[in-house]
Amino acid sequence: MGLAALAPAVGPAIVRLPLTSASKKLRNCGLRAKLNDDGDDPLLHAAVNRASLRFQETCHPLFVDQYAGCFVPDNIPMDMGHYPRHYCLATKFVDNKLLTTMNDRDGLRQVVLLTDGMDTRPYRLGWPNSTLIFDVSPERVSRKAAKKLEDVEAKIPKGCLFLRVPLESSDIQQILCNKGFNGNRPSIWALQGLPLMTLGSFEVVLSIVSNLAMKGCLFLGELPAWVTEAEAGIKSSTQARMEKIFMGNGFRVELISYSEVAAKLGRELVPRDYEGLLFVAEQLRFSDDQKIISDGSTPIQMENWRREFQRIEEEGDEEGFEEL
Repeated sequence: MGLAALAPAVGPAIVRLPLTSASKKLRNCGLRAKLNDDGDDPLLHAAVNRASLRFQETCHPLFVDQYAGCFVPDNIPMDMGHYPRHYCLATKFVDNKLLTTMNDRDGLRQVVLLTDGMDTRPYRLGWPNSTLIFDVSPERVSRKAAKKLEDVEAKIPKGCLFLRVPLESSDIQQILCNKGFNGNRPSIWALQGLPLMTLGSFEVVLSIVSNLAMKGCLFLGELPAWVTEAEAGIKSSTQARMEKIFMGNGFRVELISYSEVAAKLGRELVPRDYEGLLFVAEQLRFSDDQKIISDGSTPIQMENWRREFQRIEEEGDEEGFEEL
């Protein structure tokens, strides 16, 4: 059975780049052979594998990622019954939480995605008009993804602005601010796929979010389970460890079980080892910008934010804008 027969009858067109003659010759050589030109980059491999899972899930009604296929080599096996459904459930959970929160909270028009570089949410989700979307991810993966998305003519939703921030930047917080992020306006932060190698690297990310997100903002997503350094299967220990890590940076955190997400979506979840944790955290502190405003100053980020959206309105109304 071909992929077309498995695709939903109604929905966005699923994009996959056509095979070149060279790629056809490599059809049976496996994913490693497909990516040899990239030096077997582990971050690229991980991002492609996640895109493959989203592409496979697109053939089901859980969600549609019409752009994931452009990242996936043709020889990836499409075994619909034996892949980590936890990841796809987490993707749906993050999608829903982002959009429902954006629609429920007045003035929320800033989104920061912490990803593997192949996240397609800026293109495939129905963002409200005037949404400012940032993607923090490995630059080499993000750069390749941007080229493939350009090849399939992926577009940002009308009236929105998409900006990429390299994970390797020496000062991510400052670059976000320079690009127009305003810590005195509501924002929502989502983490899925960002390569976190140590607990320390996650705490750096958490500190950045804490400094920039204003009081009451949400930080949510999927974390590797090792962050808690707790014994597997003991929720109380996991919860306690998470609370300690997050509260140390001013967040109240709640863990969400994959089985709970599956039940709400009417899906069965086969028990299996999966090293992930779903979380939703609320900022309890003032952001750095809120502290500045309370002192009577006006941060430059506010003017940057206004200027960017004025540029969108002046340059065109038909589609969003991506800074490449």
